[in-house]
Amino acid sequence: MIKDFRAFIDNTQDTTHRVAIYKGTLEFIKHKSRTNTYISDEPLHAMELCIYHGINVQVESLDGEHISQMCRCTGSKSCRKGDRRNDWVWVKQRPGRCYGALHGRLPWLRQPLFKIKLQNEDGAFVEYLLALALPTIPENSGNLDPVLTSVQLSSAPAAVALQVFSVGNIAGCMHVIPEIATSCKTGDGRNKRWIINIHIDLATWNDVHN
Repeated sequence: MIKDFRAFIDNTQDTTHRVAIYKGTLEFIKHKSRTNTYISDEPLHAMELCIYHGINVQVESLDGEHISQMCRCTGSKSCRKGDRRNDWVWVKQRPGRCYGALHGRLPWLRQPLFKIKLQNEDGAFVEYLLALALPTIPENSGNLDPVLTSVQLSSAPAAVALQVFSVGNIAGCMHVIPEIATSCKTGDGRNKRWIINIHIDLATWNDVHN
């Protein structure tokens, strides 16, 4: 059982993911630090950690009521005896009308979901629930494609291809359609563009077309 950050890193098989988790977590802790300083390797590796496989997110229903939505994080596990899932979520970026029809949110492909526990400058223990995800960039500034009547996405540049972020920014589950149909066993590695599937549920349709 994985109980600390060092074991989590050592058990992450994908080298790119391992580096992104390490650097991204360091940057997150630095951002949260009052002195804006990096934590050294020894306390980082010993940091208590717990892996999660899903979180409940409050979303607004078509009736305007707030309901709980389970955003699962299946990782490399198979789904219903088939290929593994691609767990896409809405991630809040900035408030307001940025990104056109996406209303300040972007679809990210979520990877590991984990909680860290560390001691802050005051000696108190604090916990943060984090996730690693593959960001996307909305084409046409996030405005609807006139032919597809949806929004097209492309993969982020290599420099920001994987991001560690707080799960508090997750605004719900969503679904995309890959430009190149690939097996979930190999993931979306060959695919670099997606279309937001606004037909998967009425709430997504109404939100994008509002």
